[in-house]
Amino acid sequence: MDLQNLAYALTQVAHNFGAAAVVAAPLFARWPLRADAAVRHRLAWLVLAGWVVQGMSGAGFGAISYAYYGAFPDIHGIAVAALLLKMACAAGGVVLAALMLRWGARWSDDAHHCAWGGLLLLGATALTAAAFLRWFS
Repeated sequence: MDLQNLAYALTQVAHNFGAAAVVAAPLFARWPLRADAAVRHRLAWLVLAGWVVQGMSGAGFGAISYAYYGAFPDIHGIAVAALLLKMACAAGGVVLAALMLRWGARWSDDAHHCAWGGLLLLGATALTAAAFLRWFS
């Protein structure tokens, strides 16, 4: 068995589930009806976990490359921009989800709606950037 490919495949599985969480949970929190406070709180934990998984698995891709080749993947141009955009989305998603968990109980329904919209935008942007990173690297 090729351990390098197994490591990449398992990391990709985690990355895919993280991507699903950061897009699906905000979508569910907003549509078709706004979720109640208890559901929003659980979804915020799911989104936070999803963004952490995204960050850790993304770093994992680089670590696997470094372990097997002694260097990080050689990317340039659009791929670098896409990677930086994905990293910014992950950082923003972690911060926004953490803010919701810490102070969200004090927020109005409209503030929650906007925050979930922001999380949805971050997730969709990261997912779009992933396609550019994949195909331009």
